[in-house]
Amino acid sequence: MPVIAEDMNEITLENLWNTPEGHRVLSCMQCGMCAGTCPYGEVMEYPPRRIIGMLKAGELDTVLRSQSLLTCVTCYACMNKCPRGIRLTEVLLPLVKEQTFIQLTDMPAELQKALENTDRYGNPLGESPRKRADWVKTSKVPVRILPTDRKPTDVLWFVECYTAYHPRGQDNCRATAKLFHALGVDFAILGHEEKCAGECARLTGETGLFDKLTDYTMKLLGKYKFNRLVTSGAHAYDTFVHEYRPRGFNHELDHTVSFFASRLDQLKPKLKKKLNYTVTYHDACALGRHNNMYDEPRKLLAAIPGVKLVEMEHNRENGICCGGGGGGMWLDTYYKAKGYERLSERRIKEAIATGANVLAVSCPYEVSRFEDALKTVGGNSNMIVRDVVELLAESLEE
Repeated sequence: MPVIAEDMNEITLENLWNTPEGHRVLSCMQCGMCAGTCPYGEVMEYPPRRIIGMLKAGELDTVLRSQSLLTCVTCYACMNKCPRGIRLTEVLLPLVKEQTFIQLTDMPAELQKALENTDRYGNPLGESPRKRADWVKTSKVPVRILPTDRKPTDVLWFVECYTAYHPRGQDNCRATAKLFHALGVDFAILGHEEKCAGECARLTGETGLFDKLTDYTMKLLGKYKFNRLVTSGAHAYDTFVHEYRPRGFNHELDHTVSFFASRLDQLKPKLKKKLNYTVTYHDACALGRHNNMYDEPRKLLAAIPGVKLVEMEHNRENGICCGGGGGGMWLDTYYKAKGYERLSERRIKEAIATGANVLAVSCPYEVSRFEDALKTVGGNSNMIVRDVVELLAESLEE
């Protein structure tokens, strides 16, 4: 389980040096590890090392006038490798990003639209809240929606946006519901009342929008009685662990991967269908590097009859980011215009090199990102992308 970070809400650039984290930032020895491990380090004008140097020199305004941090996909690689243990992705980069975006006069249109949609509709896709639970109509098992059936539930399933609205995300929803039923789990969803958990708003510097979403969600959760929150979103899980806890969220918490892994003894006998897939697993940054969830997805995949698990060259803490975090989900057009390689394409080439015919993932962003990347690199005839829960549901005895 991850170590829950202390509350960082009161830290600002103005008071940073007066906090324990600020003292840690001052300990930076300018080794350059952050730039070396960053997937966009070769094009980032101001990697964390240089930002800290500019801060010390009183020249941060130069950093804020650049667009350097638009290439930060908050993959936690720099923080994971920092020999001083500086919380770069948790503290320093969001603080600088917030000030950067305040001064940014030409924010990329896709990102701007996603943030506006999230503010107006509660999801970055701009879909009506009334449609958030439409996928339930296509589920082969019943799914209880709390606003229409308010009785207490054991598991509150926080579905999240891309899972609820995107067609491939809805495959994840149907698979998750099927697994819950197979295990006899008492569960329910929030339906149209649910909004984005807000992690990408915070990590793109939109702290006001993030506070608005967290305040709403905390009040919403207080309306219902439940024992455990389980979410399909890797980024939602991450923000519930590290941001909602300090705001008073005190329920037990799981991502769907950790939830089903903890019930593997009960689930494994039900996995009857042999799949005969060679599978390689992509570690989601938010689950892996930030929350140490490496073994759980692999245990689930290994439990599926017929699955052979192979590893990519870069895996676990050294895995390559898909490029979707920190607003990167809506910056591909910007990166292409700059001539940058899409990280999803870089990663998919590694997946193809393993000889696997299935790329397994555990974050809703990754399904569409990698399916698009397969088309652009020419590997879509030999490989498919599946969420871990989709593979589990496929193996269930009919």
